[in-house]
Amino acid sequence: MPIGGGTFTQQNKVLPGAYINFVSMAVSRSGLSERGIAALPLDLDWGPGGVFTVTAQEFARNCRAIFGYPHGHEKLRRQREIFRRAHRVHFYKLGTGGSRAANAFGTAKHVGERGNALINTIEPAGTSFVVSTYLEKSLVDEQTVASAAELADNSFMDFDKSATLALTSGTPLTGGTNGTVASGDHQTALDNLESFHFNTLGCLSADETVKGLYAAYTKRMREETGAKFQCVLHRYAAADHEGVISVENNDTPELVAWVTGASAGCEINRSLQNTIYSGEYEVDVDHTKVQLEDAIESGKFIFCRVGDERRVLEDINTLVTHTDAKNGDFSSNQTIRVLDQVAVDIAELFNNKYLGEIPNDTAGRTSLWSDIVSHHKEMQQKWAIENFEPSNVKIERGEHRRSVVVDLVITPVNAMSHLYMTVVVQ
Repeated sequence: MPIGGGTFTQQNKVLPGAYINFVSMAVSRSGLSERGIAALPLDLDWGPGGVFTVTAQEFARNCRAIFGYPHGHEKLRRQREIFRRAHRVHFYKLGTGGSRAANAFGTAKHVGERGNALINTIEPAGTSFVVSTYLEKSLVDEQTVASAAELADNSFMDFDKSATLALTSGTPLTGGTNGTVASGDHQTALDNLESFHFNTLGCLSADETVKGLYAAYTKRMREETGAKFQCVLHRYAAADHEGVISVENNDTPELVAWVTGASAGCEINRSLQNTIYSGEYEVDVDHTKVQLEDAIESGKFIFCRVGDERRVLEDINTLVTHTDAKNGDFSSNQTIRVLDQVAVDIAELFNNKYLGEIPNDTAGRTSLWSDIVSHHKEMQQKWAIENFEPSNVKIERGEHRRSVVVDLVITPVNAMSHLYMTVVVQ
């Protein structure tokens, strides 16, 4: 994370860093950073404490060791939903307390009731023993040793090296319990996630207080620390903020995981509008045209029925109160993705290349100007912005000898949304 960052009203910041404002134009490093990174706190039966990061490939290949269940298990539906579009996810295991399952030969690797599905068998092999670990009926580890002291811990168990090995056809681990999830655990999760970079944060809680916590956290992080991400909540259009997406469908928040992954994985030159829902849940799309229009005007992200498919109606966030500084364009998630990309990339460029390294003279500012221009040209090549000219970027020394002021104009591109056609018939 940058040392300092966020928005500014005066050139009076104390911490070094990049402070970037986005405002609507009044009417009358070079290279783009990776997208597809999400964050999702979850209540889990298995897994390490704190934040742990899983790629889509790791989830597909090693989900039993990470989450305690095979890929197709009902317990992993939320993970499968987010990985439909996300490339990498920072998970946080919610809950405090809980215990690890154990038997005479060792202890489960993680806290949680899934540890109770572990079983050890021990068979003779000459003067040695074959020690096997099963997760239900699946063999997950097998070692041939002369004594417990030679056992190596595996992905599911930490062995007691002082144990006495004895023949057994199956000794289960018992006593594993999940931690208790309270609203305060969500605050702990957000505190732990603060040092991680991600494009979208999901919250699967239906509790209004918890949802308010996530919305406030998102606003603070975007505006005070320079962390540019959006947060996906269930039925929380009251946020009225470009950083918060409110999923309207269904009475429970199961669709949040899919929208979180899809929003994170959506490229800056794309929109989720008209995207087919590809997840496993049933989607309630029993809405009238009037209700759909009201949803859009109220800043609600909603799926609609198109034939036999469920599609995203509009890729919008909850911002409905428009001002001269943030006009209606800021309600488009595609616009926000473009602006967030600019903020993240330019801040990373400045903090890694220029902060404390490059002199604040004409040559140094020219170098920064050149890097910003190159970045924006690449964005234009990807159809993320249009009508960009190098003259749109102006750099000057700030009020203090070590500060630099950048003013630039960009025009984000949005996908086609409405077709108005007049046909003249002769």
